[in-house]
Amino acid sequence: MKRAPRATPAAELSCEVCGMMPEPPKARLTAANVAVMLPIELLVHALVVETHLPYVAKVLVLTLTATVLVIWVAEPSAARILRGWLHAPALRHRRKLGAAPALWRARTVLRDEPGSLEKITGTLARNGINILGIHVHPVPGGVLDEFVLAAPGTMGERELLEALHDGGGSRVHVWPTTALAMADGQTRALSLAARIADAPDELPLAVAELLGARIVPSSGAPLKMPDDGTHLKVPTAWHGPLVFARPGEPFTPAESARAHRLAELAEILAHRPAGSPAAG
Repeated sequence: MKRAPRATPAAELSCEVCGMMPEPPKARLTAANVAVMLPIELLVHALVVETHLPYVAKVLVLTLTATVLVIWVAEPSAARILRGWLHAPALRHRRKLGAAPALWRARTVLRDEPGSLEKITGTLARNGINILGIHVHPVPGGVLDEFVLAAPGTMGERELLEALHDGGGSRVHVWPTTALAMADGQTRALSLAARIADAPDELPLAVAELLGARIVPSSGAPLKMPDDGTHLKVPTAWHGPLVFARPGEPFTPAESARAHRLAELAEILAHRPAGSPAAG
């Protein structure tokens, strides 16, 4: 099998918009210019000194020649010939960033039988994928496992899906995420509960933030809910039913329970008589 050609410094570092390379370190740029310029300068000086021109004329010729050589020969040659060396620090930094672990959220359904979780965690480990967080939810036909994963930076969505399938998962979904995913659902729910305690009208926005979903505006007509679990209705006696949508990412039973508890909290606080103390 042929090995893919190594990307050149220009291909790895040039700006996608303007095509320019980043500015190399001053010390490296100076050293590169000296290395390219010195042999040319020595040759020009040797040729001019051997001529019979007056001293002032020799100085002018050397000055003009050196200026032209620096602008038109030395700097372009150094940038082209020594490109890899000039940009080596930036290349190392870029490759280090490219190899850094990427965070993903993943959901998959496993059989509710001994060894299922061990099999999928073993498969992920063999692919260099680290499990940072896991939540298990009972669902019809098995268990729904939610993962927060740190995968090698070179691994894309397709490879991650294949690893989860190979581990015995079905109905697999993955999404890129950030370090905020490490804050568990309970912590987020408590933070948002404090926000609702201060302002019960914040309920729709708080639930949308908790679930990472959008609020479906009420049109007055009955809303037909799809069967894929990507819509969640949260009834409230004082605000009317709230509907949230998260395309491609079905809501879990735990998420539904948290949303309903926040709605109950908002309703209790909204109907509490003015000046009455909060429940201890």
